[in-house]
Amino acid sequence: MDDLAVLRQEFSESDDGFLATVISDQRWDKEAFSRLERAMRGVCATFEERDQQDLPRWLVEGFWLCADWLPDHTSHPRFPRPEPPTYYEAALTRLRDLQCWLVTGVSPYLPDRAVADF
Repeated sequence: MDDLAVLRQEFSESDDGFLATVISDQRWDKEAFSRLERAMRGVCATFEERDQQDLPRWLVEGFWLCADWLPDHTSHPRFPRPEPPTYYEAALTRLRDLQCWLVTGVSPYLPDRAVADF
């Protein structure tokens, strides 16, 4: 499945997606987050050379949900966070970076450096 298809499925709250797990199970699934993050990064790279007016609304809304809604939801005291705080801080920073990349078309990462997977 290509990155855009992964995100379409994820942002439509597919039962096995990261966001659906966060919302319904109140659980951060690291594997599902990694899949989401890789797809978001791939889509950012794909759209980097395109006019930002070509961005589908559902895609922009999905990135917004990840970068703006998710941090508030997962920082609630009742949301379980078994990983070290640095993991969540890095993950949420990555989502904000990706949102910025998508809407500006400019990667926040150095071109000669590989971006680590989660």
